Amino acid sequence: MKMTRWTKWAALLMAAVMAIGGMQGCGKSGPDGGPGGDGGAQAEAAGDGAGQDGAGGADGNGTAGTGGADSAEAGGAESQDKKEAGELNIYTWAEYVPQDIIDRFEEETGIRVNYTNFEANEEMLAKLETSGGGEYDLIIASDYIIKIAADEGLVKEIDKEKVPNYQNIDPIFQGFFYDPENTMTVPYGPGIPLLVYDPSVVTCDITGYESLWDPSLEDSVALMDSERVVMGMALKTMGESFNTEDLDVIRAAGDKLMELAPNVRVLSQNQTQDFLLSGEVSAAFLFTSQVVLALSQDPDLQVVYPEEGLGFGVDAAFIPSQAPNSDNAHAFLNFILDGEIGAEVSQQTYYLCPNKASYAYLPEEFQKSLVISTEDIPNGEFIQDVGAEATSLHEEIWTEFKAALD
Repeated sequence: MKMTRWTKWAALLMAAVMAIGGMQGCGKSGPDGGPGGDGGAQAEAAGDGAGQDGAGGADGNGTAGTGGADSAEAGGAESQDKKEAGELNIYTWAEYVPQDIIDRFEEETGIRVNYTNFEANEEMLAKLETSGGGEYDLIIASDYIIKIAADEGLVKEIDKEKVPNYQNIDPIFQGFFYDPENTMTVPYGPGIPLLVYDPSVVTCDITGYESLWDPSLEDSVALMDSERVVMGMALKTMGESFNTEDLDVIRAAGDKLMELAPNVRVLSQNQTQDFLLSGEVSAAFLFTSQVVLALSQDPDLQVVYPEEGLGFGVDAAFIPSQAPNSDNAHAFLNFILDGEIGAEVSQQTYYLCPNKASYAYLPEEFQKSLVISTEDIPNGEFIQDVGAEATSLHEEIWTEFKAALD
């Protein structure tokens, strides 16, 4: 348990949040404006367009001016170009790709983005299997589920000639089990789930996953709605690997998880930290981004590195095997791998930045606020595919667990 470390983090984190908030709220146009800058630039462009229309509508004598016709012609050509640019169908968690990044991509390329979200990795895989690798052009999901999809032939190899910015990926986030040859994915959100609790109301000593079973936390725990992550937590309390394929061990972990049900008040994939901040729960198991957001609003919260061991995971982007707009997916991957764009993405998703070209654009305060670093990666265990039989048992246990919470 690293309590002293997190007391120091609180001060750094508040400084980071103030710096980031100031950057986002300044309304500058241009690349230095960060997330707020794009909106300013677009509004300015809209204002310029209106001025041209007004000037070209009529001259001082009431006759039609040439500016309007030229503007209309240009607008028509631009509209046709955008129509020909087509669309991009993205499938991932809600709000995982920042809207201003999408807006900027659409503005610069003319490609229209259709954004659909799923709640769980398993939901995504089922949809991908049903469509035979079609329907969507770009999916951002977790490492272990990507490995399953790839083994089923549902993932397309990336054409790196169409993604020149692929070289910007930091090698420390490559070569993992789900893409050992670095041919199919672009890392998007690397992180480590952690425990967070409110010391003003929690009476037990929280040192790891096992602490969540304490009777004093009855109806006061929030967990992410992630089957393998939560099951992995139960396995770790038994000294087992996230990835055991021993069915008896998995069943025992399921029994232990059912014992946790009376303490679980919330099971949510999105904005889980809000339940901790509102006081509805007093302890939570959160993704990295949720930990950062929670601390930014309440620096008195305590963060715990579970003594049973850390989990490490990478959410990555991939192109389905039968993507209808594969070229547009490549264009988007190249776009987010730009150094400045990658920095803007990381400052809004609150995960480790996998883009080495972005490091120069990331404020030092922001990097300090992330509560984890690349030094933690070797200490974390990936969740991996455990085969059909064990996966089926995990799903059965998870369904029973969720039913017990109703």
